[in-house]
Amino acid sequence: MSTRPAADPLVGRLIDGRYRVRSRIARGGMATVYLATDLRLERRVAIKVMHHHLSDDDRFQARFIQEARAAARLSDPHVVSVFDQGQDDDIAYLVMEHLPGATLRDLINETGRLSIEHTITVMHAVLSGLASAHSAGYIHRDVKPENVLIAEDGRIKIGDFGLARATSANTATGQQLLGTIAYLAPELMSQGTADARADIYALGIMLYEMLTGEQPYRGDQPMQIAYQHATESVPRPSMKNPAVPEQLDELVLWSTERSPDERPADAGEMLERLREIEAQLGIQPLAPQGRARPATDLGDDSDEGETALLPPSMDTGGITSVLPGAVTAEEGAPPATDGNAERLRVKTRRRRLRGWWAATMAVVLALATGGTGWWFGSGPGSMIPVPVIATTTPYDDAAVQLRDLELVPEHETEHSLTIAAGRILTVSPAPGTRVYPGDTVTITTSLGPAEVSVVRLRGMTHEQVEQYAKDAVLTLADDAPQRYDEREAGTVIGASVSKTADDEGYACLDGCNAFQGYTLTLTTSAGPVPEVAGVSAEDARERLTDAGLEVAAENTLEYSDTVEAGAVIRYEPAAPDAELHPGDTVTIVESQGPQPVPVPEIPSGTTLPDAIAILENAGLTASYDTGKWSAFMNAGLGSFVVVQSTSPAAGENVLPGSTVTLNARLASLGD
Repeated sequence: MSTRPAADPLVGRLIDGRYRVRSRIARGGMATVYLATDLRLERRVAIKVMHHHLSDDDRFQARFIQEARAAARLSDPHVVSVFDQGQDDDIAYLVMEHLPGATLRDLINETGRLSIEHTITVMHAVLSGLASAHSAGYIHRDVKPENVLIAEDGRIKIGDFGLARATSANTATGQQLLGTIAYLAPELMSQGTADARADIYALGIMLYEMLTGEQPYRGDQPMQIAYQHATESVPRPSMKNPAVPEQLDELVLWSTERSPDERPADAGEMLERLREIEAQLGIQPLAPQGRARPATDLGDDSDEGETALLPPSMDTGGITSVLPGAVTAEEGAPPATDGNAERLRVKTRRRRLRGWWAATMAVVLALATGGTGWWFGSGPGSMIPVPVIATTTPYDDAAVQLRDLELVPEHETEHSLTIAAGRILTVSPAPGTRVYPGDTVTITTSLGPAEVSVVRLRGMTHEQVEQYAKDAVLTLADDAPQRYDEREAGTVIGASVSKTADDEGYACLDGCNAFQGYTLTLTTSAGPVPEVAGVSAEDARERLTDAGLEVAAENTLEYSDTVEAGAVIRYEPAAPDAELHPGDTVTIVESQGPQPVPVPEIPSGTTLPDAIAILENAGLTASYDTGKWSAFMNAGLGSFVVVQSTSPAAGENVLPGSTVTLNARLASLGD
């Protein structure tokens, strides 16, 4: 299901109590053109309404009015007439002649390249209109096929005259910019200045396009096209269209020279050359035929929709029918009976021209003087370039520099990670841009990095801190050391902040103050070291290696009363109490079991009870021949039994708790 476009709020509105808007004709980047009825003079007109974002600009309105007046002063059959200009509430508008028909762009899009006769017809008309303007000191600045209008009866006029400078180039984007830059002279892009020779360059590009059906330079981006304008020469049209005569080839090359001094000085000089070419080729511009619809025809507007840009002839003959066919001598010549009257009229015009020649020269000189005054008073000649200001210049000094040039300084500040506080960040418009006296130039100075209150990072994951650092405009150090800790792997257990990665930092695990751009260094947990006590030495080595530790090749052996031989007692770092990090080396301490003890020396003649006590004190178990000596021991007569020797013998190492056998005898009188 399709949706209808929203109705234009201006359609049906009465502007300034005089102009009734009928329909929308076209919409551009800076204005919308409407078909309207002038109720006072009962005629159809075209009204160009500036977009709100431009009409609200006082400086733009002033220039718009000035340029509208300049365009209205031009009276030439090949220039669209300007009737009125005004402001109605929120609308800034311009009233122009309504010319039903098509644009040269429509014609090229429909037919491709034009015939030589049609090309000469269009160029002759456009050059005539521009020659009239150039002689009065005005330049168009936006010559392109979209601004060449072709009426239903074949009349050709150039529109939007004098409005190019009032319409800032900064308002053109996308396809509009691509469409305009294709016709911009190299000096406009490199220097920002223009004179009549810039119009000549655009005419040369347009002539090439009419002869070949395409523009000489193409690109997806405006900069690509601009670069070709500045560095390449326009090729001969005959390379694309062999039917193009050499004279038109040379006219294209002459008018599109990269240096303005090598081009025709103005449209008048180029028109004179075109007339010579017409004579050489035997081709005359095609004359208009038929009549345009009378301006007072205010009939039914039902067929004047927003898209009614082309004449009704398109329905049968296509766009090309708006240019009349050639008139043969038999069809177009006046009757023979009119010959004498025609010669008389020619003689009368010549006498009148001689009589008015001096007055005409005075008018031309006056227009030239006025044009010069306009150029240097309020036109492009009065513009000045924004100066280059060193980044180290204090703002107050830069402001004085701008005021000396009659520019208005404006100060703004902005935080910067790279430019020290007080230094100049940007100048807008950019240095070199040509502006008018009284325009504002904004200087932005640096406040340095913004201060940041770093939150508590303890317990956060590395990924969480990474996102936080990005949001806080902090630099996260690439090297985040890890150490073994009881907390889960990846948990932040240490943090420090420094101005740069090479500077000494300060602790920031539980929050701190820093500045944007500072470096944040983290320490994260590698997880706990695996438990290895009591497992076999081989099992312990495997667990520690898997955890990222290096294990010494040789184990340390140690006696243990609690860990059986072959099992691991513990692991030891290289330095006592050192923090362990992945890759550190540790040594496994392996148990040898309990430490052996020597069988104590029992002197000969020691009584059996005393010998038993000596062995028990050494952690050993005493054994004797109970069959012989139990009765003595039970009767308390153990002192009459003495030890002769032990097995194992005294001095031999045995495990604690081992049994030592006592060899005894009855004591003799000599004991």
